[in-house]
This record gives sequence, structure tokens and C-alpha cells, in this order.
Amino acid sequence: MSDNKKSFKKNRIYVVFFALVIALVFSVLITTAATMLKPLQQQNMALDKKTNLLEAAGLVPEDRKPSPEEIKQIYDTHIREVHADPRGQILETPAGNSLQLYLIHTDQQVQGYIVPISSRGLWGKIHGYLAFEQDGETVAGFSVYSHSETPGLGGEIESNWFQDNFKGKKILNASNQLVSVGIAKGKVENLPDKLQDHYVDGISGATLTGRYLSEGLEETLTKYETVSIIFRQKKGSQTNVETILDE
Repeated sequence: MSDNKKSFKKNRIYVVFFALVIALVFSVLITTAATMLKPLQQQNMALDKKTNLLEAAGLVPEDRKPSPEEIKQIYDTHIREVHADPRGQILETPAGNSLQLYLIHTDQQVQGYIVPISSRGLWGKIHGYLAFEQDGETVAGFSVYSHSETPGLGGEIESNWFQDNFKGKKILNASNQLVSVGIAKGKVENLPDKLQDHYVDGISGATLTGRYLSEGLEETLTKYETVSIIFRQKKGSQTNVETILDE
């Protein structure tokens, strides 16, 4: 074998060996970075969850952005994560096919509750929270924390103007039947008077997103209806967090 061929073969082996070493080094660095950053990522996810729950409950200051410490303090003071069995009984710990639920309270007096929303969207799942007042039928707020909808169109579901429209809406009709709350095709003011309390303004150019979210809300509220009934039965009465857990 000529010296040139030997040199070429040697160089090729060197290049392959060098590439493998570089790949191994970067693999180790990426794995190490991911491992080191995982606790921080988990902290950020937990903070984001608490922030969105507080936004749904209307407990986030509107005039400024609160610090992570303030978010944690407000959450620990006003939110209690619980569960509910199929009969609507509030449980402190999950059991069987129980539903996740969040109580809103002030000085341990229950002011309302929040249910998690997981709905089909046009391009993927829509995740958020829907808060209710203590009466079990009036929406207190709505927040979206994860979606894959198109920016400027269906992505408007995370905008303040859209989410604020949910406040004060009713999930019961005049006959006290569950009708949920839906997204209109256009402006609510164009709907018949008897429907306006149960719809929010639609998003221009995002009819399918509105339809899928409406279906998801109805499915969720039907599943949580036994919980809402429990709160309606207590309508007008003060309920302590610990008392509702002991019943």
C-alpha cells in the first residue's frame, strides 16, 4: 500500500474517531444540563400552574406582575387542592375515580371552586381552568395555560379580552338545567336574550376552535355537575374548608 493511501486511511480513522469523541462529549453535556435544569423546570411548571389558577380565580394583581414569592403566598393563602367523588363529595385525598378540584377560600371560608379544563382544539389539546363563585352556577373566571392554536386566530383564547368575557356567565338556564357556557359565532349581543348569559363573544376566523372549546367545556361541566349541585345546595351559607371536607 502506498504512503498516500496509508495516510488517507489514517486521516479518515482520525476524523471518525474525533467525530465520535465530540458527539460523546456533547451528549454528556446535554444530559448533564438537562439533569441539572430539571428541578428548575419543575419549579417553573409549578409556578405557572399556580399563576393560572389564581388568574382564573381573579386573585392576581392586575396593575403589576407579582413575584414568584408573592404568587406562592397568595396561592397558599387562598387555594386548596382537593378532590371529589362521583357523588360530588369533597375529599382531601384522591380516591378511585375522583375528580381534581380546587377550593377558593378567604380566612378558611369557601368562596368558590375551580375545575381543570382539558378540551380538544383545532391543532391540539387546550388546557385551562374555569372558576366558579360559591353559588355553583356563576363563572368567576377562566384561564388557558396550554394550547396549539394559531397565533392571532384560535390563539386568542389566551388573551385577556377573551378570558374576561367568561366572568359572570351562567351555566344554568331559567329552568335550572345545565347548559354550560359556550363560544358564540360572532358577538353575544346578536344572540337571543335567553342565550346571552350562557355564551361569550367568538373569535373572528376561529370558528372551529370556538366549537371544540365549547364542546370541551360542556363535557367537563357535565362531569363536575354533582360537585356544582353540592355548592348550589349550600347557596348563601358560609362554608369552612375543613367543614366541607368532613361532611
